[in-house]
Amino acid sequence: MDSQRPLTASMRSPELIGYLAALLTTCSFVPQAWQTFRTHDVSGISLGMYSVFACGVALWLLYGLLLGAWPIVVANGITLALALTILVMKLRYSARDPVGSRRE
Repeated sequence: MDSQRPLTASMRSPELIGYLAALLTTCSFVPQAWQTFRTHDVSGISLGMYSVFACGVALWLLYGLLLGAWPIVVANGITLALALTILVMKLRYSARDPVGSRRE
């Protein structure tokens, strides 16, 4: 007899919750990335915060890979790509306007 039990809904619940959390937190970065790309306004973006955040997300990605926890890997892989995109735009657009695109 096979020693593995069939997957039940309760056994999949933690993984489904993980994927839902990953989807929601990852999608939360899309509006910021889109707005920054569209307007080139980076004045409200903290270079230090996004740098530290991207490092933290990279570590979460590594953690997920080491555990084989795919919700963590997928979410943090996408979030890292979005955060790095925003960082690149911050560096690129700030270089064009050293004052920081201030609107008064």
